[in-house]
Amino acid sequence: MTTVAAYAAPRAKAPLERTTIERRPVGEFDVLIEIRFAGICHSDIHQARDGWGEGIFPMVPGHEIAGIVTETGPGVTRFTAGDRVGVGCMVDSCGQCDACRMGREQHCAEGNTQTYNALDRSGEPTYGGYSTHIVVRESFVVSIPEGIALDEAAPLLCAGITTYSPLRRWGAGPGRKVAVIGLGGLGHMAVKIAHTLGAEVTVLSQSLRKKDDGLKLGADHYYATSDPKTFEELAGTFDIILSTVSAPLDFGAYLALLRTDGTLVNVGAPEEPVSLNLFSLIGGSKSLAGSAIGGIAETQEMLDFCAVHGLGAEIEVIGADQVNEAYERVLASDVRYRFVIDAATI
Repeated sequence: MTTVAAYAAPRAKAPLERTTIERRPVGEFDVLIEIRFAGICHSDIHQARDGWGEGIFPMVPGHEIAGIVTETGPGVTRFTAGDRVGVGCMVDSCGQCDACRMGREQHCAEGNTQTYNALDRSGEPTYGGYSTHIVVRESFVVSIPEGIALDEAAPLLCAGITTYSPLRRWGAGPGRKVAVIGLGGLGHMAVKIAHTLGAEVTVLSQSLRKKDDGLKLGADHYYATSDPKTFEELAGTFDIILSTVSAPLDFGAYLALLRTDGTLVNVGAPEEPVSLNLFSLIGGSKSLAGSAIGGIAETQEMLDFCAVHGLGAEIEVIGADQVNEAYERVLASDVRYRFVIDAATI
């Protein structure tokens, strides 16, 4: 075991504080990664504050990890010391079920092992990226191409794949109209990716406060959802609507913005349940869908795509001692558009 520095929530809703954790020895198929940067995802806040159910404490959040390989096990074939790598939302799965064999480990029938706030297959708690080092199985590590800076790459391990996967699956591209609900950590990457795929992109945000940013990121149109005229003007417009917000929505109102056979895909995860009048789906043969990150192969595909097209996250790099302030700023929508912790400050 190796002792490393980390930032952890000692209990639910408590401020994060500096501490030490134990990392397992490097096994035959393991990779030891010196973490350089770790993104702050809204889901880190949900889990550190027990918003999604009872957590495992002390909790070291962080599933947007970018770093450098410093050691590999004897059975590792894909990585060597010095490689630029990333780790996302999961670090293991059964490898045998239908989902795993399809390359969709996020839907493992036995449940994938989350990067933090989970128990690994030996029953030990997992600790995330707000730390200096992590040991991960080779098969759950991805390469970060040279075309992306490590700090801008870190949020791609969650925000990037969470938006890339549904945009690809539901056919965002030339001739398709895509709306993105929310211009935050997820939403800003959705705009960049949808635009690069060739779709006509509209941002639906509560206000026009970020309109200039949205247009610079690649949006063709920007509307305020606080204006009732928006829903009148855009009725029946979109092929795909991607909701990236973590707040309950009036899904009926947004479904009315879809064309016939259109799909509203939800990647935001509100803490509260939502209600839906099913006639909103029946009329127009519309679909309401959900999507969760992506498999390891698709995550690598996303990183390669972003490198080719020069896409990275819009970030604000902070020191680890600013993490509690950053949490409050995320909740206040006061970040453009992703906080990234410099792990050298942990």
